[in-house]
Amino acid sequence: MKVKRVQEPTRELVSTEVIEGGNAKQKIFTFDAMYNTSYSHMEDNRRREDLVYQSRVRLPEIQMEDDGLYECHVGIYDRSSRDKVILASGSIILTVIVPPKTISMVAANSPAPFSRYEAQNFTLVCIVTGAKPAPMVYFKRDGELIDVVPTAQSSQAGLLSSQVLTRQDLDDTKVQKSPFLPEQEGELARLGQDVPDVPDGAEQGEEEGSKLTSEPTTEVIHETVVSREFPRWVQSSDPLYYFQHQQQAVGDGTMEVKAMLTWSLNPQLDNEVLFSCEVNHPALSMPMQAEVTLAAPRGPKLSMSPSKAKVGDTVRITVHGFHEVFPEPMFTWTKVGGRLLDGREEHDGRELILERVPAELNGSMFRCTAQNPLGSTDTHTRLIVFDFYYTSLVPLTVLNNIT
Repeated sequence: MKVKRVQEPTRELVSTEVIEGGNAKQKIFTFDAMYNTSYSHMEDNRRREDLVYQSRVRLPEIQMEDDGLYECHVGIYDRSSRDKVILASGSIILTVIVPPKTISMVAANSPAPFSRYEAQNFTLVCIVTGAKPAPMVYFKRDGELIDVVPTAQSSQAGLLSSQVLTRQDLDDTKVQKSPFLPEQEGELARLGQDVPDVPDGAEQGEEEGSKLTSEPTTEVIHETVVSREFPRWVQSSDPLYYFQHQQQAVGDGTMEVKAMLTWSLNPQLDNEVLFSCEVNHPALSMPMQAEVTLAAPRGPKLSMSPSKAKVGDTVRITVHGFHEVFPEPMFTWTKVGGRLLDGREEHDGRELILERVPAELNGSMFRCTAQNPLGSTDTHTRLIVFDFYYTSLVPLTVLNNIT
């Protein structure tokens, strides 16, 4: 059997059947069977007639459901008994490929705080859905393909995969790095922690392993000495990037792929850097892409409602903006010089609600801290509470001091 695209009109031929999956059969549309006749003469002068049939089927607007096994049966009917005799059969598997529908990038374990005193691992997750078969996923940093250390990890469907597209796959003229592959797959190396042993004979791997297994290089700095946002530990400008690839079949027969890139984050070098996730698939004429720019948050803009707060009012202080900051910041509210109105030391979220504000809160300063793994920033606002009896005499002052 052969599969060929055709444009001619079709008609139903009752004797042609297709098998889908198991015992289910359905009639499909086919062309009239055409044949040619050839003759051969035997030694006993009996003429033998050979009929060569050609029949084609057409499947308009191929769908995922058309994927599977197709069978063709050739038979004749006995005129005396009217029973069909199967003379021959053949089969072919039709594979339907589907391009990816969506691609997105997220940060794992987000939102997360900023750490001044120790290195942090950071993981980018690229999620690709709706593809069949599973696509090949790779990462780029500022447009340059990232050389990665592949690690294998089981998906929920029990599949193992470690597809890695190296720079050599894209350009054979470039020499590819040869990072070692850890024996304990799936375990990521943190700064200051031991890494898996390197196999014997891998000299380059031993050199890199000896660097990673050395003593931590983080300085012990007392908080009173720190006078800047970024950490002072010594980090490599060319860290190891670890790559994990998971794929799982979903209900419609397509695959969901998650590719993860993990490395030791350097807030000074990785800030304002463009990371992209690209997908290669046989159904795509060009790679599919999603990209994000890592950025530390900047001073948030605060608004207060109502604009003129009186004793007994419920006051809402809300953060605006930050929808384009990646990874998503976390917001923490504190009261300068004391606890919040409900007795807590801090509150997390984009909004701080002060219910039934008393006169004692007049002049109180509130701090909003926005932070993500790349940095942190503070913004202060002062609350002025009007006394009910002196509303017309006392002006409202809201001071925003961005630091």
